[in-house]
Amino acid sequence: MLTTLWNDLRYRVAALIGRGRLERELDDELRFHVELEVEKLEKSGLPRAEAERRARVSFGGVSRTKDDTRDARGVARMEQIAQDVRYALRGMRARPFFTAVIIATLAIGVGVNAAMFGVLDRTFLRAPAYMIDPASVNRVFVDWAGPDGKRGAQVNVSYPQYADLARWSRSTANIAAFSYIGLAVGDGSETRDMPVALVGPGYFDFFDARPVIGRFFDATEIAPSGGARVAVLGYGFWQRQYGGDRSVIGSELAVGNSRYRIIGIAPRGFEGVSEGRTPVAFVPLAARAREVDRHFATNYGWTSYALIARRKPGVTAAEASSDLTAAFRRSWEAQRAGESSLGATDVVRPEAIAAPVQIARGPTAGAESRVMIWIGGVALIVLLIACANVANLLLARALRRRREMAVRRAIGGTRARLVQQLLTETFVLALIGSVVGLACAQLIGRTVSGLLVRSPGEFSVTTDARTLGFGVILLVITTLFAGLVPALHAEGGVLADALKAGTRESVYRHSRARTSLLVVQIALSVVLLIGAGLFVRSFSHVRDIPLGYDPGRLVYVQVNERGSKLTLAQRIQLEQRLEAESRTVPGVASATPMASIPFWSTEGRAVHVAGIDSVRRLGRFMLQAGSPDYFATLGTRILRGRGISSLDRAGTPYVAVVSAAMARALWKSEDPIGKCFRIGADTMPCTTVVGVAENVHGNDLIGADEFTYCLPIAQYYAEFGSPMMTTLFLRVNGRPDDYVEAMRSRLQRLLPGPAYVEVMPVHQLVDPRMRSWSSGARMFTGLGALALALAAIGLYAVIAFAVAGRTQELGVRIALGARPAHLLRLVLGDGVRVTLGGALIGIGVAALGGRALEPLLYREPARDPWVYAAVAATLVAVGLVASAVPALRATRVDPNVALRTE
Repeated sequence: MLTTLWNDLRYRVAALIGRGRLERELDDELRFHVELEVEKLEKSGLPRAEAERRARVSFGGVSRTKDDTRDARGVARMEQIAQDVRYALRGMRARPFFTAVIIATLAIGVGVNAAMFGVLDRTFLRAPAYMIDPASVNRVFVDWAGPDGKRGAQVNVSYPQYADLARWSRSTANIAAFSYIGLAVGDGSETRDMPVALVGPGYFDFFDARPVIGRFFDATEIAPSGGARVAVLGYGFWQRQYGGDRSVIGSELAVGNSRYRIIGIAPRGFEGVSEGRTPVAFVPLAARAREVDRHFATNYGWTSYALIARRKPGVTAAEASSDLTAAFRRSWEAQRAGESSLGATDVVRPEAIAAPVQIARGPTAGAESRVMIWIGGVALIVLLIACANVANLLLARALRRRREMAVRRAIGGTRARLVQQLLTETFVLALIGSVVGLACAQLIGRTVSGLLVRSPGEFSVTTDARTLGFGVILLVITTLFAGLVPALHAEGGVLADALKAGTRESVYRHSRARTSLLVVQIALSVVLLIGAGLFVRSFSHVRDIPLGYDPGRLVYVQVNERGSKLTLAQRIQLEQRLEAESRTVPGVASATPMASIPFWSTEGRAVHVAGIDSVRRLGRFMLQAGSPDYFATLGTRILRGRGISSLDRAGTPYVAVVSAAMARALWKSEDPIGKCFRIGADTMPCTTVVGVAENVHGNDLIGADEFTYCLPIAQYYAEFGSPMMTTLFLRVNGRPDDYVEAMRSRLQRLLPGPAYVEVMPVHQLVDPRMRSWSSGARMFTGLGALALALAAIGLYAVIAFAVAGRTQELGVRIALGARPAHLLRLVLGDGVRVTLGGALIGIGVAALGGRALEPLLYREPARDPWVYAAVAATLVAVGLVASAVPALRATRVDPNVALRTE
């Protein structure tokens, strides 16, 4: 069967390619048979002319015989399509501007949607590369009720909890723990924080991946009791860092505080369950965990590991969740045996959830995921607008060819044949537009991925079969949507009327269809522009949130000691040297050491106040420490009292500056200056409040006011020792990004041994917290602008075509005394009426659907009248501009020429 089909296909293709040769052979063969018949008739006594006539009659006509022979080849339809393609290409060359507008319009629609599909596919749909049977794999989340009764799912568990789930679960065939963290990789000044995958037993069993060279970990190297210092390099890192040198196997790489022996290279594209954070290396989880906590395998309090689980055959995700919940509750009871403060199982009701592997589809997915889905829908709207615009342009061209189509019908062309030709022309345009759009999608995709995804990774359209396949689907959809309606309108109707009618009648008869398409474009554009306005306003509200510091002028410096054994005195000396050196860098206005980094690493300690039974129930109190330049460096205002003084040294009475929210929560309307609170325990020495500072956001951008207090750094060291890492904040005069490399190279020279310094602008810690609003504002605005431009092109085309079709009418009006201003108002009025009609429909749709968008906005109502009014005014202005050129052309119509126009 397949062999027959293959041979038939080969024959048809060969017949199509060798069409010229076959036609010559057919002519020769028919000529030969006709001559034989002529000679036979001549021998019977007939004259030559009569013999030729009778020979042709006996064959039934040479042309018909040729047609029958071509039909027998089975390539007639293919020849028709090839003929239609050639005709379409000639038409495109004859109208280059028209062709360019259609191709650009389709390229925009296809390119934006292909790029968005690529981003959404990687975020929501695509399983990790090389994963075996991804439908049976789940990411495991845990959940329980807090003291306030609220539940909050989390992705990380402790190693003992993982071991309990693996031991007591009956529905899973394999559970593996892993963690993707940033660690110091490299030596000396080349050291950088890079993503490293910490993987536990069974992790690689989830994947059908084989090392390029070397091997993966064996059971003893990855076991919690083993934890050998071995590493498997990521393919990309191996290429960048080692140039693909195969002799790298056996050499050592500094990762974190230790050196790891390289034993293998992961295959190209293998990232594990990375969520876009492509790891430079895979190392045994136990090897790294033991460096931080020797008792990690029994410490229930250290929740640092994510879990993936493979369900047994026939087990559903719901059944796995129920089974894992039972195992997790047993683990909770085991943890309670050593932690009496842990809530009772029947009170906190711990649960485990077998969720999709893609974290964007899990219970911890945030506003960014919802914004991405909205933007995907917006991209489809842009495609609809592009298709409607192209349909309008093609309809205008098809109506001009209405008489041509009628003539074709009159001489024998079938309706199906004419529709095929028009659809083929549309297909050629859509194919070229789709190819250009996919080429643009590569650039668009990188931009969109950078805006929407925290760790976008590599984006490639040309090497992604799924995105290319989606592009093919878009090609078919755009061809049918944009070409079918114009084709049917141009070919339909009564044949006699079409032969008698001129352009003017066609314009009036079909203006309603074109106007309807235009109204749809404008309405959809209004919806997008209103969404853009709402997100822009929301983003503006977020940016106006007073953080209590100025991230646009701050750089933070953090020292990773990387195993260097420094005493407290040595750490303080190193900190002082780094602070003094940083102040010598041109452009650095001030500097201060700090104990916590906002939105990165904050320290919370219990606070005790006389007369308040439980301060803890009020919320979490965050500790900060700094030098006398702390508040000036951060730009935090002192509202009452004073800041930190140079006199606040070790050995002097403890003092603190508290936030306004903390002062209000603890002492209500009383004056907080001079009040006493104790840190850590109620037996600790009294810390006296000497100042009140404005509130600082260090953990939650839009939540309730946070409770913070700042100690003098010298007293902090004396009471609590030094923090895990030495940290400085620098205030600079200029863009913080411009100081990063110079500061890093300058301070690195002061560090001992393997220690290295990381320098980062503070805004890089704050900006991700605003990503959902900023990406929504930028994407909605960009796509809304594209939609508006397409709608403007469509409006211009409709008005210009209407003016061209009304040339005779306009000439009569001018001949009867109509003034240019009257004609200008006439044409502009048509454009404004269409624009207002589309704008009103779009405003109604936006008002009805706005409630669904409101949860993604910040302090911005979904029916903000200012946004609606601004969009309406913008649409009217664009409508006037788009209609102005055709309107001016109408005022310059020559009555003599117009009255002679058919």
